[in-house]
Amino acid sequence: MSKSTQNPEAKFRRPVLASLAVALALSFALPAQARETVRIGYQKSSTLITLLKTQGTLEKTLAQNNIDVSWHEFSSGLPLLEALNVGNVDISADVADTVPIFAQAAQAKLTYFAQEAPSPSAQAIVVRKDSPLQQLADLKGKKVAVTKAAGSHYLLIAALKKAGLEFSDIEPAYLSPADGRAAFENNKVDAWVTWEPFLTSAQRQLPTRTLADGAGLASYKRYYLTSTPYAKAHPEVLKLVYEQLHKTGEWVKTNPGEAAKILSPLWGNLDVATVETANTHRSYQVQPVKGDQLGEQQKIADAFFAAGLLPKAVDAKDVDIWKP
Repeated sequence: MSKSTQNPEAKFRRPVLASLAVALALSFALPAQARETVRIGYQKSSTLITLLKTQGTLEKTLAQNNIDVSWHEFSSGLPLLEALNVGNVDISADVADTVPIFAQAAQAKLTYFAQEAPSPSAQAIVVRKDSPLQQLADLKGKKVAVTKAAGSHYLLIAALKKAGLEFSDIEPAYLSPADGRAAFENNKVDAWVTWEPFLTSAQRQLPTRTLADGAGLASYKRYYLTSTPYAKAHPEVLKLVYEQLHKTGEWVKTNPGEAAKILSPLWGNLDVATVETANTHRSYQVQPVKGDQLGEQQKIADAFFAAGLLPKAVDAKDVDIWKP
């Protein structure tokens, strides 16, 4: 066949096929961008992280950056930070200000990456309404329910000091919030130290009286932490998480009713009005952590050491801090 009688489309088809072959070869030669997974530990009381998890907001944001999320729930702050220290999770949702002190005493290598502004009214020492206890000094010799290493634990120590008492002047009953509530309700303890939303729930459902809240005693900050190796290797992930926490904190304050409806079933079907009231006592104002603002952390460390609750003295400023 002469050149003049060849299919005229052939001369166009060959370059196209060649281009497709090159593209196909490159697709096998170049690996797809690897996806990462960030492991986030949280508690039921981790309000902002819980909202982000439920609404899927954080996962959508991270997915856009090729990052997946796996969620890991813990019963309390100490096991959560222990998991963080041994590398079982990468990021910890908020824990009470006391918890990092215990982690430091255990020589954990953790990094602060965010904090919530003080919420002193979010915890309190309560007695039954008909209790003969009228002031903090009356706690001497009494049995007090408190959760060990929680922020309320420090509130109790600070309140006793204000009343001229030592921690050894009371009989502590170390109980979880649920067990503390049961002991309080059944007259097994003389007083109970707790935090939100357990506090508002008890105040609304039981005849109680408040001996003291955190005002002037314990500012009650909540801290977000990560492992130090993770902070150094993944600052871009911390930046995204920080931004979402900050936005969610503002959202809770501007949409209290909607936030309460979402949290109600997550908090054991606590009624919406109780959840909304409890949230008024939390600042939810997410801020950077600054080394020169860890003064109260040092007070907490010194108080626990003096009470014989820490194995050694702790320098609260001897920590790593990630800056957004």
